[in-house]
Amino acid sequence: MTTTTLAITVLLVGFLVLVLLRFPIAYAVAIASVACMTVQGRSLMAIAQLMVKGISSFSLMAVPFFITMGCLMGSGGISQKLIDLANSLVGWMTGGMAMVNIVASYFFGGISGSAAADTASLGSILIPMMEEQGYDRDFSTAVTITSSCEGLLVPPSHNMVIYATTAGSLSVGALFLAGYIPGALLAATLMVGSYIISKKRNYPKGEKFSLSTFLKQFATSFWALAAIIIVVVGVVGGVFTATESAAIAVIYSLIVSVFIYKGLDWKGVWRVLGDCVDTLSIVLILIATSAVFGNCLTLLHVPDMAAKAITSVSSNPIIIALLLNLILLFLGCIMDMAPIILIATPILLPVATSIGLSPVQFGIMVVLNCGIGLLTPPVGSVLFIGSAVAKLPMEKVVKATLPFYLCMILALLLITFIPEISLFLPRMFGYAV
Repeated sequence: MTTTTLAITVLLVGFLVLVLLRFPIAYAVAIASVACMTVQGRSLMAIAQLMVKGISSFSLMAVPFFITMGCLMGSGGISQKLIDLANSLVGWMTGGMAMVNIVASYFFGGISGSAAADTASLGSILIPMMEEQGYDRDFSTAVTITSSCEGLLVPPSHNMVIYATTAGSLSVGALFLAGYIPGALLAATLMVGSYIISKKRNYPKGEKFSLSTFLKQFATSFWALAAIIIVVVGVVGGVFTATESAAIAVIYSLIVSVFIYKGLDWKGVWRVLGDCVDTLSIVLILIATSAVFGNCLTLLHVPDMAAKAITSVSSNPIIIALLLNLILLFLGCIMDMAPIILIATPILLPVATSIGLSPVQFGIMVVLNCGIGLLTPPVGSVLFIGSAVAKLPMEKVVKATLPFYLCMILALLLITFIPEISLFLPRMFGYAV
């Protein structure tokens, strides 16, 4: 066995073994990388240098700001306002509260960018509300956790920023625009699934649609929705960078949460900032250690070997695209979202581009695959949060979620094989994708 082969084996097998042993992902990445570099005879001093270099990116500075914005807005009393807005828009339909849940997640996702925050915030309100109106608790939980993944696609999503940086400084503005239609498509497929189940189980309708009520709720929710306008219009219009827009959005979120909606006092602000530091420490450590892991992959030419291995299975682009999705779905079952983006993107992106997929389109595919992974055992963090909020066994939630998995897979296949779903808006605004 050559040194290169041994180093690859140590890196990849070591990482998988540590993950299966339930090591924290950051430690698994770091330990596997150190062992690999030791086998190669490289200086371990390079580890510190690579970790610092990995987080020394102006684009990545947007990630802490977007997470902070989501924490402030999520704790600032806007959840009920967005639910009321969604109710005034779609509550009249059969299974109205399920539709409200899905649409509210689309709105809230555009503010928080986090499926976990969406499930915890909206779920604690909507699951009891749906149960009071005659919906089964497991169905209500399934709708909540699956619709929370819309927030991963709808800008401003910090996971999109991580992908943009990992993929080689892609335009964050293009990725932000690319997420709108896929997010709406995911919402539409979930609404169709909810409608069919609601019709079968005779779930109730809400009140009839009223334009005056909708306009009133829109006016109340406008201050929250304006945060999205600041970020997306600012970035797409070239007024400021993603990092600058995220910083401005944090200040705006603070003003809205404390002075307009008054959902937070200054004690609450400090508590929220403390929670942000906990989240940020995990994300930044992952980014730093993944930079070392990525360096090892590149020097060992693992992406090239992976591309050859996948393309050797078939030369059919459809088969290869399906294989890419299967690989990402499998990784989603054993890893969290950020490490998948950081580790899998350098390996799989060359394969995707070789069959004609745009890096922007592939980014949407990666994020949605990772979102489905958040709902699958054994590492589905959003699945665990939903089970905890609803106080239901995980097995019961998974069973109720099965029809919605099919809806999400359908949305994923449409995004995979119809490029314009992801690329229409970026192209319309002049991005070369």
